[in-house]
Amino acid sequence: MERLSHLAIGLVGTALGATLLVGFPAGPCLAGTASPAATTSRVPAAPAPLDLTSLEKRLRQSKAIGVFTKLALKNQVDDLLDEFRAFHDGKGDATIAELRESYDLLLLKVLSLLQDKDAKLARDLVASREAIWSVLVDPAKFSTLQ
Repeated sequence: MERLSHLAIGLVGTALGATLLVGFPAGPCLAGTASPAATTSRVPAAPAPLDLTSLEKRLRQSKAIGVFTKLALKNQVDDLLDEFRAFHDGKGDATIAELRESYDLLLLKVLSLLQDKDAKLARDLVASREAIWSVLVDPAKFSTLQ
């Protein structure tokens, strides 16, 4: 049952990411409808990954999320950072897979709050997903957050 919920979360995340990336081609062009060169010229450039400081600033400024929800999210982010800190110190019980799951779930929560009212920030967050993860899992990079 747990495996099924992980699969469902992955599918929801994939669908949400695809929804947020409107404008990117979903698949190959149909024959005779457009040339590949014409299709690629219409694809918008992917936004540059956000650094954590600008992400925090933009989330604080976003009107898409209410004050109390922002406070709850801040607590969840702090809890996740504490789990990563314990992981890097060798004191945590969480595995890297469990940390990734917690990270993905938190990101999905934030994206669901942003997608309708602050789509630009949601797209930037999707584009930054792996860059943020790389900071969290690298002990040297993570230590600069503290």
